[in-house]
This record gives sequence, structure tokens and C-alpha cells, in this order.
Amino acid sequence: MRIWRIAGLVAVLAGLLGLPASLPAAADPSPGDLRKLTKQAAQLEKRYRGQIQSLEEIKLQVKKATTTSGALQAQLKEAQAEVGRIAQTAYMTGPLDTFQLIVPNADPSALLGQAANMSYMAEERTRRVENVKKLIEKSKEAKIAANDKIEKLRKEIKNLQSKQREVEKLLAKYGFQQPGGSEGLTQRMISVRAAIMQNFPMKYGVGCLRPGDPGEHGKGRACDFMMSRGGTMAAGTDGARGDALADYLIKNGARLGVMYIIWKQRYYDIRSGGGWDPMSDRGGITANHYDHVHVSVF
Repeated sequence: MRIWRIAGLVAVLAGLLGLPASLPAAADPSPGDLRKLTKQAAQLEKRYRGQIQSLEEIKLQVKKATTTSGALQAQLKEAQAEVGRIAQTAYMTGPLDTFQLIVPNADPSALLGQAANMSYMAEERTRRVENVKKLIEKSKEAKIAANDKIEKLRKEIKNLQSKQREVEKLLAKYGFQQPGGSEGLTQRMISVRAAIMQNFPMKYGVGCLRPGDPGEHGKGRACDFMMSRGGTMAAGTDGARGDALADYLIKNGARLGVMYIIWKQRYYDIRSGGGWDPMSDRGGITANHYDHVHVSVF
């Protein structure tokens, strides 16, 4: 019975202060749909022989959006519970009877203390309810954003599935190579690295095999060509060298067997049609590829 009384008090407060009694209609992101799409994306990347950058980008956007939505839902639940606790306290304390202020035996200090306490509670209640109203709106927006990103992933998977025959022909052209030798790289990656280093000085070094990496570095089919000291932005001559290398790889990619390039928070993936596409912020200069050009081969 007590819980219903508290719920009733929250509803009364909501009506008095303009707080919606329930969340506006906005569907929660479906974990089932997301699992299905993630599985389809993994199957596509397996058939495409490596990470597809457009899918990786959208999957990151989906993860960020759903995480934000979940966090806001938790904040909203806690904020609503807090309003309920304030409402319960106000109910148990009871209103200040103005008649008490004029009766002879009333304790003025106690009455003033009660009045001040109730005034504080009213202000705190108003502030908390306003916070709930803001969280409701933010939560709704976050749900919509998360669902939009999931739909974007669905469309990109469908788009890539429609190109599968074209990609299969492309893969057949280059064949399939396994890593070998002491470096653990495919012969194609070794050849591409040699061609690059013949045309571009690499004073900051090159990093290739990364055991355990789930992407192309772990398969011996990717190298990072450093354009500056790790963690520092490539600028001036170094930045121009990176631009020139990226341009060289795009122009000669079909001959060399380049699959995709990442440079300056952008990717150029041959399998999804080529052209530069932006990437979301990965959180740092190296993660955003501002200090190196990443090259993956078929």
C-alpha cells in the first residue's frame, strides 16, 4: 500500500509542476536487432576478407549511441526515485498549519525551523523535477539517435550485400595469401611495403605485424607508415608526405592490391566503392591516424 501512496504523490507532484507522468513514446534500442546485425556484419567481413571500414565506423557509432542511451536511462531512473523520496518526506512531515503560528503555546523556533525546512524541500523538489524533465528529453533524444544508428547499420549491411558479387570478383583477382616467413606478413604486404619505401623515406619507421590484433595487423596484411613520432600530429613536410603517400596508394592501389587506407581520421576502402569517408573520433592522435598512414592489402 505504501508504494502506491508514494507513486500517487509523485503523480501529484508531476501534475503540479508540469512533469510528464510517463516517458514520451520512443522505442528502446533492440538488443536482439543489434545482435543480429552484428552477426551479419561479422559474416560480411569474413566474406570480404577483412574489416570493412564503413561497417567498423557505424558499429562504433552504434556502440556510443546505445551506451549514452543506457546511461541516461539509469540517470533518469535514479532522478525519478529521488523525486519520490522527497515527495514521501513532504507527505510524512505534513503541511505547516498557519494557525500554529498564532496560538500562545506554539514554539516559534520550532515553527520557523519547520517552515524553513519545508521551503527548502519545495525548492529542492522543484529543482529535482526540472532535472527529471530535462533527463526525459535527453533520454528520448538518445533513444532516437541509437535507433537511427542501428538503422544506418542495417542499410549499410544491405548495401554491401548487394555489392557482394563485385567484391567476389575483386577478391578472385587478387587471390588469397597466407602470412609466412619470419615477419609473419603476406607476400603482397611485403611487396607493397617495399614499393612504398622505394618512393617515400620513412624516417619515423614502419609497424606491421601485431599478434593478437583482431584486424589486418594480426593477419599480416597491414602496416602503419609513421609520418611523425608516435602520438604527435604530422605537420608541415611530414603531413605533406603522408598526403602524398595516401594519394600514391589510391592511384596505384589496383596494381599493388591495396584494400583500404586510413589517414587523418578518414578511410578509403576499395571494396565499398572508394572515396574518402570521415571516421568518428577514436580518442587520440594515433587512434585517429594523424601520425601514420595505415595500409591494408587484399
